[in-house]
Amino acid sequence: MDILQTITQEFNLTATHAKNILSLLDEGNTVPFIARYRKEMTGACDDQVLRALSDRLTYLRNLEKRKEEVSGLITEQGKMTAEIMAALDKALTLTEVEDIYRPYKQKRKTRASVAIAKGLQPLADCILVQDKTLDVFAEAKKYLSDEVKTEQDAIDGAQDIIAEIISDDAQTRKKLRNFFMRHGEIVSTYAKGKETEDETKTYGMYADYREPVADIKGHRVLALNRGEKEEFLKVSVCVDEEFAKRITASGFLKDGGASSAIVKAAAEDGYSRLIAPSVEREIRAQLFDDASEQAIKMFELNLKPLLMQPPLKDKITMGWDPAYRTGCKICVVDGTGKVLDKTVVFPTPPQNKTEEAKIVLKQLIAKHNVEVISCGNGTASKESEIFIAELIKEIKTETGREVGYVIVNEAGASVYSASALGAEEFPDYDVTARSAVSIARRLQDPLAELIKIDPKSIGVGQYQHDMNEKRLDGALSGVLEDCVNSVGVDLNTASVSLLKYVAGLNAAVAKNIVTYREENGKFRSRKQLLKVPKLGEKAFTQCAGFLRIDGGENILDNTAVHPESYEKAEKLLSLFSYTTADVKARKLGDLQQRIRAYGEDKAAKETDLDKATMLDIVTELMKPGRDIREGLPKPVLRKDVMGIADLKVGMELTGTVRNVVDFGAFIDIGVHQDGLAHISELTDKYIRHPSEVLKVGQVVQVRVKEVDVKKNRIGLSMKKLQKNT
Repeated sequence: MDILQTITQEFNLTATHAKNILSLLDEGNTVPFIARYRKEMTGACDDQVLRALSDRLTYLRNLEKRKEEVSGLITEQGKMTAEIMAALDKALTLTEVEDIYRPYKQKRKTRASVAIAKGLQPLADCILVQDKTLDVFAEAKKYLSDEVKTEQDAIDGAQDIIAEIISDDAQTRKKLRNFFMRHGEIVSTYAKGKETEDETKTYGMYADYREPVADIKGHRVLALNRGEKEEFLKVSVCVDEEFAKRITASGFLKDGGASSAIVKAAAEDGYSRLIAPSVEREIRAQLFDDASEQAIKMFELNLKPLLMQPPLKDKITMGWDPAYRTGCKICVVDGTGKVLDKTVVFPTPPQNKTEEAKIVLKQLIAKHNVEVISCGNGTASKESEIFIAELIKEIKTETGREVGYVIVNEAGASVYSASALGAEEFPDYDVTARSAVSIARRLQDPLAELIKIDPKSIGVGQYQHDMNEKRLDGALSGVLEDCVNSVGVDLNTASVSLLKYVAGLNAAVAKNIVTYREENGKFRSRKQLLKVPKLGEKAFTQCAGFLRIDGGENILDNTAVHPESYEKAEKLLSLFSYTTADVKARKLGDLQQRIRAYGEDKAAKETDLDKATMLDIVTELMKPGRDIREGLPKPVLRKDVMGIADLKVGMELTGTVRNVVDFGAFIDIGVHQDGLAHISELTDKYIRHPSEVLKVGQVVQVRVKEVDVKKNRIGLSMKKLQKNT
């Protein structure tokens, strides 16, 4: 297989760009660095394409490596043929390669291996020829021994050998695998005695369920697997057994009289005993792998906009971790996230000390000029929200001060609080106080705070705890890396948690950066990074462009312009009579227009820059220190509260998308319980997946379609609401 050609075709690249990407990856360049600073070499491929290409490259190289291993193993046995070599060359998947190797793989003790040990292989070969003139019993008599007592024993042993030969045949397995995929059905029932145990009817819809394998959606596959794992469900793949047996025999059966009857029986036995259970496992595994990959992609799609939510900068924020018996933990942080104060109040049941809580919190809000309250959405959040709404109304009436509040998804806050990192940041705080700080900070800068939490705990996926952990961690780490590097990191304030996701860095080097900063004071120049232990030239090349220095010696250090391009950037400025002093003073008003008038291609050539890189540099020069999240919609600050009982069918409300799943989207409409907009209610046009029209954090208009107060369920619709974009 020509891997370069395959990559070129699959990703619709030119051969030159594909070759460049492979070389860049092989040289150890990171995906963010390639995407940002090597656009001219890649045809401006973005990070998502580059990651997909990198994953595919790894698969194809592993495939070629396995082909070489299998070829060597078969050759060692002296059984390699031109046909086998051709089949290996044509194999496009690891499954196909393993099918080819199956007949030559060392097996544990089987009925066939026992028969072979008794010397019955020649008899099996003779029967497989299916000569009409063959007297099977007379032939079998030649193989009688102390271990083979009768002719029928010999025939039975030969039949076992033939059954295994058919079972190991790559083409037969491929045909049956396709048959299962196209015509099989997934069938599930309650496991014996589990009907009464599933009181909440978690798996009620799967109690008597069947669906074609070809049609089943990924989220249903994952639900069935979880139900089976929890021993509530019994799941199987069913096909027309007689038809499957005919497929099994079709490649081997001839018109050979008695010997053909034995081959047919062997094929049927091989199907029932060997092939069907194996192929069913393969189909189930394939369905799970496909469903997992879809779920991981969904998690990636949800995680990125969640991390990239615009920060609520420079707002003095009160973090509120709601609770019942132990009270609500309160922390006030300044605009940079530094903790100013903390306390505990008890406005929720069973204590209901609302008046006492109001006095304490009014004093705290006045003392620190709190502008917004960030309240977690966990236990007791509904009661807390009602109290907060009443509190800020009273503050408005009594003092005229405007205080808003936001209900923040606190998923993962408890994980952070109990972590070693949480203990390291706040050694004198208990777990719940750390949660309150995290809840406040994740409103101020979602990326900087959520980066500290295991992505699986953030709660924007489906069945994420059932996924292959290594694959999920790899995919989500890629999302974290892309987000961190696309935003950029302040070298003088960033935590180790944030720095370790910068291209070219790892946790150890990130710790060294923070240690160097603590010992030597703020970084004044990107070049100082080369003094950090274990941060060499190669790492510097990868990371430098993503690290910002506000107020440093060179204004370019506060942009995404890479140090390798500083001289060219200055040459570009000089070409149009500007200097870096003008960049610092933000006096480049008409630079972009002057470049367009001069000719972008001409300007790029004269400054030794490729056009794409030049345009990126110009964007950075125009606004040093910019945050790409600034243009996104800010969180909606609330001043009042509504409950599920206040909802009426037909109401139109503003909501925020909290999670996008295969079957729809969960939307926060301010009543504590998220509503579900089914995929059929998202738009008037046909869509294949909710992610085509929605993303996490998006503000949308919805109509209440149904309300079930007892079951705490809200059905929403977005159809015919023109405000949605």
